[in-house]
Amino acid sequence: MLFTSSVFLFGFLPVVLVVYYLSPRSFRNFVLLVASLFFYAWGQLSGLLLLPFSIGVNYLVGRSIDRAHEQGKRAARPLWLGISFNLLLLGTAKYTFFALENANLVLGALGMSEIKIRPFGLLLGISFFTFHAISYLVDIYAKRATAQKNIINYGLYIALFPQLIAGPIIRYRDIADQLTVRHVTVGDLTEGTGIFIIGLAKKLMIANVLGMFADETFSGSARHLSASAAWLAVLCYTGQIYFDFSGYSDMARGLCRLFGFRIVNNFNYPYVSQSVQEFWRRWHISLSNWFRDYLYIPLGGNRLGRFRTTVNLFVVFFLCGLWHGAHWNFVLWGLYQGVFLALERLSAVRAALDALGRFGRHVYLLLVVQLGWVLFRTESLDQAGRYYRAMFGMGEAGTGTPGVSSPTFIAVLCVAAVAATPALHSLHRHWQERMRGGSAGRAVYELLVTTWFAVLFGACVSFVAMGAYNPFIYFRF
Repeated sequence: MLFTSSVFLFGFLPVVLVVYYLSPRSFRNFVLLVASLFFYAWGQLSGLLLLPFSIGVNYLVGRSIDRAHEQGKRAARPLWLGISFNLLLLGTAKYTFFALENANLVLGALGMSEIKIRPFGLLLGISFFTFHAISYLVDIYAKRATAQKNIINYGLYIALFPQLIAGPIIRYRDIADQLTVRHVTVGDLTEGTGIFIIGLAKKLMIANVLGMFADETFSGSARHLSASAAWLAVLCYTGQIYFDFSGYSDMARGLCRLFGFRIVNNFNYPYVSQSVQEFWRRWHISLSNWFRDYLYIPLGGNRLGRFRTTVNLFVVFFLCGLWHGAHWNFVLWGLYQGVFLALERLSAVRAALDALGRFGRHVYLLLVVQLGWVLFRTESLDQAGRYYRAMFGMGEAGTGTPGVSSPTFIAVLCVAAVAATPALHSLHRHWQERMRGGSAGRAVYELLVTTWFAVLFGACVSFVAMGAYNPFIYFRF
């Protein structure tokens, strides 16, 4: 069930909100948990047994770690059992066929028969809920949190439907108190609704429009693609993946606010960055922080010298690429990021970037990111190679860029360029401050904002009603 579907917007969400607020406070977490499991089952009924099983195992392991602390015993054994369980679950569900495919290549080269197993689908959200579970166990072991004694509350932490499928990754210690006590004000409801509508508009009105051109171009033959069309498609995909992913994150934040939860902002205008390091401080912030705190720092971080720092970066971004998908393109994309992060730590490279000035550094960042997105978007290394050749004019005689003269496409591209910066947010803050002085001015401003959100939501509904192009790119991840 997609947040952008009519079933969700006009069926599931209103029903859940009504039932939730009509229920006694002590019963609301149970209502949300049942609704979250129903939401998950709607998307993938076959995975419904595995999600509660994962919740149950991690709940028991967390309690075991807590008891070991209380009794003065070693808690490392239950911790590693829990981590192993989650990694085994993730590895089996997501990487079995990737490992098998590569093993069969080796077996084929040796003249041996291939291994065949019955195919099964990728479990929705498994990359997210296993990382939630691992951070929960590690934080209990490190005494940054105590184990949740109420299995309903713990189950809700893992399965809360706004963030179950597409994140962001929430630390248990950041939400533990909210699982027990939370208060929803009128301000929370209005702000949550506004954040949700902004995310909905990002997805439907920007990401999907840009994605139509990007997908059409990437799905064709790069061998006969002109350089201009190739670069434009990468530019469109650069916008599509940002507004799609940040749009879903905004919708998740807005929905959580409607139920009294405050979760992290997952994106902070990453395309205004001037280095790859800054980009990863702004892009998918919850994932970057997870890898930093639960892998990079435990490996030694940057405390053990330049060589170990470089090794640690490559380990982290190798796994970051693999986390995104069981595919060599994702692995190389992760290593590609690691190369630039390692290079930017060299004093000569830092001096060269400083010499470029702000505009030059920004161009450098956008070029690095867009070249990396080619690996991320293409389906194979061979396709990526052909696409790179097309981008640099080394392919065969290419076709033009059909459809790019459409006024709608051009308008969306311009809006995307502005919306990818803090300009609109700064303008909103500016007028908010100016109108704060008098009650009349504040009332007018709030009326204008309310009208704007109503119009924006109406436009989004029209996109949904028309059955417009609406891919869910997280099925790949």
